[in-house]
Amino acid sequence: MKTYHIELQRLKAAKQGNGLVEFAIDAHLAPQSADGDSAPTSVLSMTEANARVLMTLLKTQLSDVDKRKARSQR
Repeated sequence: MKTYHIELQRLKAAKQGNGLVEFAIDAHLAPQSADGDSAPTSVLSMTEANARVLMTLLKTQLSDVDKRKARSQR
Protein backbone atom coordinates (compact mmCIF):
# COMPACT_ATOMS: atom_id res chain seq x y z
CA MET A 1 0.00 0.00 0.00
CA LYS A 2 1.34 3.42 -0.91
CA THR A 3 1.15 6.05 1.81
CA TYR A 4 1.19 9.81 1.34
CA HIS A 5 1.52 13.02 3.27
CA ILE A 6 -1.23 15.31 1.92
CA GLU A 7 -1.05 18.98 2.84
CA LEU A 8 -4.33 20.74 2.13
CA GLN A 9 -3.54 24.28 1.07
CA ARG A 10 -6.89 25.66 -0.13
CA LEU A 11 -10.50 24.51 -0.40
CA LYS A 12 -12.06 25.93 -3.57
CA ALA A 13 -15.53 24.40 -3.86
CA ALA A 14 -17.78 21.54 -2.83
CA LYS A 15 -20.58 19.81 -4.70
CA GLN A 16 -22.62 16.68 -4.29
CA GLY A 17 -24.47 14.40 -6.62
CA ASN A 18 -25.02 10.70 -7.30
CA GLY A 19 -24.17 9.84 -3.71
CA LEU A 20 -20.76 11.55 -3.79
CA VAL A 21 -19.50 14.73 -2.16
CA GLU A 22 -16.63 16.22 -4.16
CA PHE A 23 -14.23 18.96 -3.11
CA ALA A 24 -12.06 21.08 -5.40
CA ILE A 25 -8.80 21.63 -3.51
CA ASP A 26 -5.21 22.77 -3.86
CA ALA A 27 -2.95 20.29 -2.10
CA HIS A 28 0.68 19.24 -1.87
CA LEU A 29 1.11 15.46 -2.15
CA ALA A 30 4.32 13.69 -1.15
CA PRO A 31 5.11 9.99 -0.67
CA GLN A 32 5.56 8.97 2.94
CA SER A 33 7.71 6.10 4.14
CA ALA A 34 5.94 3.80 6.59
CA ASP A 35 7.58 3.20 9.96
CA GLY A 36 8.14 -0.42 10.90
CA ASP A 37 6.18 -0.01 14.15
CA SER A 38 2.90 1.31 12.79
CA ALA A 39 0.44 0.32 10.09
CA PRO A 40 0.83 2.21 6.79
CA THR A 41 -1.46 5.24 6.82
CA SER A 42 -1.78 8.31 4.63
CA VAL A 43 -1.87 11.59 6.57
CA LEU A 44 -3.96 14.66 5.70
CA SER A 45 -2.82 17.87 7.36
CA MET A 46 -4.40 21.33 7.19
CA THR A 47 -4.52 24.59 9.06
CA GLU A 48 -7.23 25.22 11.64
CA ALA A 49 -8.83 27.76 9.30
CA ASN A 50 -9.02 25.21 6.47
CA ALA A 51 -10.43 22.60 8.87
CA ARG A 52 -13.19 25.02 9.87
CA VAL A 53 -14.00 25.73 6.21
CA LEU A 54 -14.07 21.99 5.48
CA MET A 55 -16.49 21.38 8.38
CA THR A 56 -18.76 24.20 7.18
CA LEU A 57 -18.77 22.88 3.61
CA LEU A 58 -19.50 19.34 4.82
CA LYS A 59 -22.40 20.53 6.98
CA THR A 60 -23.85 22.49 4.05
CA GLN A 61 -23.53 19.59 1.62
CA LEU A 62 -25.02 17.08 4.07
CA SER A 63 -27.95 19.35 4.88
CA ASP A 64 -28.64 19.59 1.13
CA VAL A 65 -28.67 15.79 0.94
CA ASP A 66 -31.10 15.60 3.87
CA LYS A 67 -33.44 18.10 2.21
CA ARG A 68 -33.76 15.84 -0.83
CA LYS A 69 -34.70 12.74 1.19
CA ALA A 70 -38.33 11.82 1.58
CA ARG A 71 -39.83 12.62 4.98
CA SER A 72 -40.09 8.91 5.78
CA GLN A 73 -36.28 8.57 5.49
CA ARG A 74 -35.36 11.48 7.77
